[in-house]
Amino acid sequence: MAVSPNSEHDKLPIRMLHDRVLVRQESGEGERRSGGGILIPATAAVGKRLAWAEVVAVGQNVRTVEVGDRVLFDPEDRAEVEVRGVAYVLMRERDLHAVAAERLQGTDDSTGLYL
Repeated sequence: MAVSPNSEHDKLPIRMLHDRVLVRQESGEGERRSGGGILIPATAAVGKRLAWAEVVAVGQNVRTVEVGDRVLFDPEDRAEVEVRGVAYVLMRERDLHAVAAERLQGTDDSTGLYL
């Protein structure tokens, strides 16, 4: 298991296998604001919405994602696991839709997303 240095995940008692990725979903499931400043309650019905998460561990066959990257995934296609009281999401690398990481920034007009 590759783990980010100096983080609370340093000693997770898990070794990821094959193409598995362990992520911690960013907190954003509460109220949110639209671009115009309108408050949208958490109970509002919205279309299929993807979610961002931080990669905390990867298996040995993962090729495009590293620990510490932010990834975009479908929160409906997930398997949750709790380790030491913290909820994580376990998925295959192929279930990720995009990666946002500073290491992907190559030019001034780069968004940092690898699609």
